[in-house]
Amino acid sequence: MNPTDFTAQLTADGISNVVTVERDPNGFVDEHSHPFASRALILEGEITLVVRGQETVYRTGDVFQLAAGESHTERYGPSGVRYLVGRK
Repeated sequence: MNPTDFTAQLTADGISNVVTVERDPNGFVDEHSHPFASRALILEGEITLVVRGQETVYRTGDVFQLAAGESHTERYGPSGVRYLVGRK
């Protein structure tokens, strides 16, 4: 998926809070949750999310979603990660 199509989908779904996030190489965030739902498009690098015991790696062009309050961990690849995320 490309950023233009991704942003159009977010807009169509009523998501207007869209930001670009960058994380440093080999970073890690312990288990946590957010008070908002999120949908993200990986622009560069990679991120590994562990949700309900399931580990998934997302790379450039991949999209992931997290529900509000969904507990997860994050690990960033050797080149870090940059992603476009819509929050609702």
